[in-house]
Amino acid sequence: MASQMLACLSSLPIAVVYGSLSLFISILHNVFLLYYVDTFVSVYKIDKLSFWIGETVFLIWNSLNDPLFGWLSDRNFLSTQQSGIEISSPEVVLKRLKALNHNGPLFALSFLAFWIAWAHPGLQFLICLCLYDSFLTMVDLNQNALLADLAVSAKDRTGLNFYSSLFSAIGSLSVFMSYAVWNKEDFFSFRIFCVALALGSAVGFVVATWVLRQRFQSEGKMKWDERAALKELYIDKPSVQQEKRITLAEYLKQLSRHRNFLWFVSMNLIQVFHCHFNSNFFPLFLEHLLSDRISLSMGSFLLGVSYVAPHLNNLYFLSLCQRWGVYAVVRGLFFLKLLLGVIMLLAGPDWIYLLCFFIASNRVFTEGTCKLLNLVVTDLVDEDLVLNQRQQAASALLFGMVALVTKPGQTFAPLIGTWLLCAYTGYDIFQRDPLNKVSAQPKLASNVAWEPTLRQGCFYLLVFIPITCALLQIFSWSQFNLHGRRLQTVKSQRQNLTENWSQEIKTI
Repeated sequence: MASQMLACLSSLPIAVVYGSLSLFISILHNVFLLYYVDTFVSVYKIDKLSFWIGETVFLIWNSLNDPLFGWLSDRNFLSTQQSGIEISSPEVVLKRLKALNHNGPLFALSFLAFWIAWAHPGLQFLICLCLYDSFLTMVDLNQNALLADLAVSAKDRTGLNFYSSLFSAIGSLSVFMSYAVWNKEDFFSFRIFCVALALGSAVGFVVATWVLRQRFQSEGKMKWDERAALKELYIDKPSVQQEKRITLAEYLKQLSRHRNFLWFVSMNLIQVFHCHFNSNFFPLFLEHLLSDRISLSMGSFLLGVSYVAPHLNNLYFLSLCQRWGVYAVVRGLFFLKLLLGVIMLLAGPDWIYLLCFFIASNRVFTEGTCKLLNLVVTDLVDEDLVLNQRQQAASALLFGMVALVTKPGQTFAPLIGTWLLCAYTGYDIFQRDPLNKVSAQPKLASNVAWEPTLRQGCFYLLVFIPITCALLQIFSWSQFNLHGRRLQTVKSQRQNLTENWSQEIKTI
């Protein structure tokens, strides 16, 4: 019975098995995001100082570990092709799968560490956050790198991303299931639920990586034998130069000359800021713009849509990417963001159903754009390989460098949002009585249009942030030229690199 099941799993398409990795990440990560703060504040009673110390250390480590782990993973791939000795693509894929096989179960184990009190709340908070983010980073980097290593063509990468989005949407259902067992007073049921999730995730990582490893070991054996013979022929060539190693400083210098990388991270920094701004202030907008005008069930529906719809909507976006290309779809989403923001600004906060649609669509389209940008990073991986004549694409490292530059947007989002809200309305979310002289409802005065109220402040924050982000992103994205004929040339050159190398050896 077990052998038949394994045989059935082995026959699944690679894209399906790759996409299932997103399921094993999302079923844990969505629950983590929703409950970890409430658990430490309400259940473990962490003090404010320990909480902010933990968050500060987490912020620093969260920004640094992406490029650090990327460098440790891909530093051997940065050498140029002077020696002709190449690390084959199947070897790289197997290296990624081995890392996922080890770090996936450890990621699940680190998730469990949040829900059992085993140390002082402040110490446990700090250790749990750093451990969890470390293993999450290793899993994310290697999964994203596989997107660039498993396929080169835009069609194949879009197919991989399609299944990844589909399984991420399925994984989001763990959030709805968690509501049935979440109870601050009786934590036992929630702990059992988390153990079940972690066990399912760990087993899923082991099985999925095993299936992919079996597939590549069987399909790549003949290619490896041929490459081994060719390498032996090439080693006998007397004029072979020594392989040139690239240091981190040299790699950073290469990136600083990578024009499209610089424009992309500029745009993506704004995108990360906008995504986290929506996440941070979504409850605030519901409370002060809609709470007294819509039912509780409608508010719950909007909240649920904001979690699941981005993944489902991304499936449609990916079909558009196959037809029009990622660049055109992302540009269209930026113009759509600008158009919706202007329409909402002109309509005002009293059009309740339009306001509901805007709040939900703003988050859905923004999150959907974030999920498409991994495809752009894979194109940058191709261009980096071609421009610097690397022996192998440094996929994980480039994903890590993108994260290093763009993750500060996670911190800027709440800081800038709360500062703008406080500057305009006097509302301070950190005070016990923040409203003081500010009214949540407009006063019946003649100058009501000019008086800063909390509701008006939330509305202007809701519409002006998307408008400003859209304008900046449209400008940055217009400078990005890795699309159309340029992109096809880069992909063609990458596909020809290995073929040309093999032909040169055969000539020898």
